[in-house]
Amino acid sequence: MSSSSKTLRKLQVVYPVPADIDVANSVEPFHISEIAAGLDLSPDHYDLYGKYKAKVLLSALDELEGRGDGYYVVVGGITPTPLGEGKSTTTVGLCQALGAFLDKKVVTCVRQPSQGPTFGIKGGAAGGGYSQVIPMDEFNLHLTGDIHAITAANNLLAAAIDTRIFHESAQSDKALFNRLCPLNKEGKRNFGDVMLRRLKKLGISKDKPEDLSPQEVKKFARLDIDPDSITWRRVMDVNDRFLRKISIGQGPEEKGMVRETGFDISVASEIMAVLALTTSLADMRERLGKMVIGNSKAGEPITADDLGVGGALTVLMKDAIHPTLMQTLEGTPVLVHAGPFANIAHGNSSIVADKIALKLVGPGGFVVTEAGFGADIGTEKFMNIKCRYSGLTPQCAVIVATVRALKMHGGGPEVVAGKPLDRAYLSENVALVEAGCVNLARHISNTKAYGVNVVVAVNMFSTDTEAELNAVKKAALSAGAYDAVICTHHAHGGKGAVSLLL
Repeated sequence: MSSSSKTLRKLQVVYPVPADIDVANSVEPFHISEIAAGLDLSPDHYDLYGKYKAKVLLSALDELEGRGDGYYVVVGGITPTPLGEGKSTTTVGLCQALGAFLDKKVVTCVRQPSQGPTFGIKGGAAGGGYSQVIPMDEFNLHLTGDIHAITAANNLLAAAIDTRIFHESAQSDKALFNRLCPLNKEGKRNFGDVMLRRLKKLGISKDKPEDLSPQEVKKFARLDIDPDSITWRRVMDVNDRFLRKISIGQGPEEKGMVRETGFDISVASEIMAVLALTTSLADMRERLGKMVIGNSKAGEPITADDLGVGGALTVLMKDAIHPTLMQTLEGTPVLVHAGPFANIAHGNSSIVADKIALKLVGPGGFVVTEAGFGADIGTEKFMNIKCRYSGLTPQCAVIVATVRALKMHGGGPEVVAGKPLDRAYLSENVALVEAGCVNLARHISNTKAYGVNVVVAVNMFSTDTEAELNAVKKAALSAGAYDAVICTHHAHGGKGAVSLLL
């Protein structure tokens, strides 16, 4: 038996499937320490965040360094409709099938949802039906504060940029230098580590402030940022279209230093990408310091470390680097970290979460990680970016497809979130499905180009007919998929995805 068997639960499914929140609330989650114990995770290697969440510390990776890895599976999808095709649901259902029905050690690795879609029409990203991460409300709202940490760090850097421009416009070289390198209690000046980094970048080998010539003081103290070159914008984690383009510096004390900028959603911040791709706290410190915010008027790139804030950003992110442990409806473990949008970011959960998970499940276990959006975005970014940094290679890729989406790609009417589906999506139309399968075929060929086997998971809806489902299976196999399987995990939990594994 797997060591997690004691925490697995059998679902009492009902039909029709209730609303996601009602399904989630029908189950009392296990205390997260039970989920951790099922993974043989020592209490020394996680911090509790209430009863149902915990931060798994990176020290767990050091502890498990000599242990072999489990099998690595990535889940992507065809080009989705605005309603989503159930990629997260399939990821969770697959893991519930592995853990609750095939008695395998398994960890699900998913991205943390943004609050933007949660408060919009699309809803959250915890999965759906009987294949969900719970508690659903905690998953979708704040979680353990990682996105808030990113927001704070991003906006600290944004403030530092404009403050630096302001002070450089009004002060002499000597006054700037004195602000950057003030006298200590002993009446002396010392360069901090980040200042020494800047001096080295400038080709200045001196390490004592008093040894710098007036020209070197100027070179060190003045970044001379070109306001028109600044690419760093402020962020927040809700949708607010009226902040997409704003002007700043309107206050009387800013002395007319007005410029146009705007807000992005927090998960589009480069700091989110750094979190997802980092491998250690030291590595994160280096990556944060190297982020480029714009150019000097001479065309030289300006980094966060040039502004002297790389260390401060790291301090704000020191807890966010640890993945969050949660659970599925059937009691299998989940690591939530980084993400989520592959269309505006790289859309994958973190390298550290996947690495910790692979060690925790060990040889013979499974880690299923989700890649955002369609396979032509999320899965390719998973392969081209994430795997290149991590050195990990998946043994299999799952592509999620729905009859609904394939009909849309075959020329069906527009699908609009919040509006009833056209009759074309609710009645049989095999020709429309077959026409749309060119999208599925392209995703299969794109993914197979990386040398991995592809399995198509057809996420079944109640309106799908046998003829339509058979058309999808036939097209998938013709396009080179290893297999194509009809899945009902939304309605049946892990039981509905068992056939995907056989």
